[in-house]
Amino acid sequence: MNATKVVSDSAVITWRNVMNVRRNPDWLLGATAFPIMFVLLFAYVFGNAIGGAGADGGAAYREFLIAGIFAQTVAFNSSYTVIGFANDLQKGIIDRFRSLPMSRLAVLVGRTTADQVLSVVVLVVMTVCGLLIGWRIHSGFLDALLGYLMILLFAFALSWVGAYIGLVARSVEVANSAGLIWMFPLTFVSSAFVPQESLPGVLGSIADWNPFTAAVNATRRLFGNESPPGWPEPSGWPAENAALYAILSCIVIIAIFAPLATARYSRVSS
Repeated sequence: MNATKVVSDSAVITWRNVMNVRRNPDWLLGATAFPIMFVLLFAYVFGNAIGGAGADGGAAYREFLIAGIFAQTVAFNSSYTVIGFANDLQKGIIDRFRSLPMSRLAVLVGRTTADQVLSVVVLVVMTVCGLLIGWRIHSGFLDALLGYLMILLFAFALSWVGAYIGLVARSVEVANSAGLIWMFPLTFVSSAFVPQESLPGVLGSIADWNPFTAAVNATRRLFGNESPPGWPEPSGWPAENAALYAILSCIVIIAIFAPLATARYSRVSS
């Protein structure tokens, strides 16, 4: 396979998918409105109950919260990958791509890359939202950049899961449910909103080894955001090596689901 051709074909598909978002601004609105509502809900409705108001009026919990919201936002954005592939299959666009002299991998790479463009835009919006409610980055520029790259790497890994689910679903109606249902245990059984040590029994063990928890913990450290006073610090190998574990998890997810998605694409488009 010619690598140059794969890159050029992927760029064309990426541009096509980005233009689809531009022509359907409700996608972007949905991708940003949902996490903003989560920020306001957890920061001001549940925040005092979860984090305790304290002398700082809950500011410590809001700083703890934002990294989790960032990770949750890009994780849920993978549902757009699911819906995008299901929509293209249902409308016969995948069949048209199959008839063109282009790389099969380009369709998959183009879709997942375009969704990273959406994730970047959403992260910019969420950063502004976080700054407005008092969140701040307390580390240097390089660490902050690495924190954002950690989030985007995790988003890219999950987009391959979304690609596979979208190609299996084959209808938008099924994709709407299949693209979201697995996201709730992934994001809520984690340290996104509460310390993982507060989760009981088996849930605590799942949260400890949940790649989502590792990505959130690593991002918090890179941003210099600490847990609210009195909260237990995460312990265990995944917590102590959060960045390494998150990166390894992303590599494993891509290594599993990229070939699965590619094989599935070859079957459904043949």
